Amino acid sequence: MSARTALIVGASRNLGLGLATEYAHRGWDVIGTVRGSRRTALHDLAEASRGRVMVESLDTTKPEQVTALRERLARHTLDLLFVNAAITRGDIPIGDVPEEMFAEVMVTNALSPMRVVESFRSLVAPTGTIGVMSSRQGSISLNTNGGQDVYRASKSALNQLMRSYAARYADAAHTLLLICPGHVRTELGGPDAPLTIDQSVPGVVGTIDHHRGEPGLKFVNYEDQPVPW
Repeated sequence: MSARTALIVGASRNLGLGLATEYAHRGWDVIGTVRGSRRTALHDLAEASRGRVMVESLDTTKPEQVTALRERLARHTLDLLFVNAAITRGDIPIGDVPEEMFAEVMVTNALSPMRVVESFRSLVAPTGTIGVMSSRQGSISLNTNGGQDVYRASKSALNQLMRSYAARYADAAHTLLLICPGHVRTELGGPDAPLTIDQSVPGVVGTIDHHRGEPGLKFVNYEDQPVPW
């Protein structure tokens, strides 16, 4: 029986690298993407993996690069497509946010992941999984404290776009997941976050595996608990 294949978009560091590492350790073949040509920890993982991990270059904000990677991987069948891409530009009240910053965060966090999903969906096995890294900060009903206005808005937009995607392809058997990894100690999560990458990632992977073969869209966290929209 051949190994299952995962494409992890945004795997050079932090949660993306953790996902690539976890899947490789579980016996999957992993294709991980990095931006640019700079050497990353994913390259080290690939060298130590005996062919289990492959590195591809991709900047998701550049549509021509998405198209080029889709063409390079045209003969692959993906059991999992997981898109991990997000930036924040600080906790700035919305009235003070420059238009350029607003556009950058929205394009990176909402538009670009969905472009990847739309481009690669035909490579995903008929009962495979398409996952996107979201956040509880994208939940409108949980936003009782405010703050991080643009980041929150970008994740809410991502969630809405995935809802539209799920409705458009309602007849497909793909499992669709928006995953909240918890508050993790990364550059984005901050040094005081309660979770380490090693604590979050196995839960993310376990949650993805638990829903394998279940058609339709779910918004869940790394403990497989539903996150309110």
